[in-house]
Amino acid sequence: MPEKETLDRAREDAREGKSSSTQAGEFVREEMHHIREGKHGARSTKQAIAIGLSKARRAGVKLQRPRKGTASAQTRSKAGADLRRGRTRRKPSQKRSRATTRALQREGRSAASRRSLSSQARKTARTRGSAARRRAAMKAVRTKGSRGRSQAARKAARTRAA
Repeated sequence: MPEKETLDRAREDAREGKSSSTQAGEFVREEMHHIREGKHGARSTKQAIAIGLSKARRAGVKLQRPRKGTASAQTRSKAGADLRRGRTRRKPSQKRSRATTRALQREGRSAASRRSLSSQARKTARTRGSAARRRAAMKAVRTKGSRGRSQAARKAARTRAA
């Protein structure tokens, strides 16, 4: 079950008109915190992200399942099941929940390290084209607000200088 603050942040993102992937990002962030504070581990960064996305879908974030050919059939069906679960309210199975947590506790903690997150982000970015980056930038301009835009411009100037 996600923490109350995470749900609140995701709802605020939804109110501000931010994309469902931004809302889901809050749940992924929470998952990374859990791994870092030692609540449990994950086999890989990809798994940690997948857990966060699953939680987001179950919490009611309208995050579509991956398109055919982009993910395995198992992943797509799990995402579909999570979406259906998000539309209904059902108490989680205690046995199953505990079994999952125990299994994750046996895994390592390096999945949430800065290094592994960075390499995962670079790997994913490589698969996306310039058009996708442009679309993301254009959407950011629409949803950021004037203060956010000026902060982003300052950051961009810093990275160009470096």
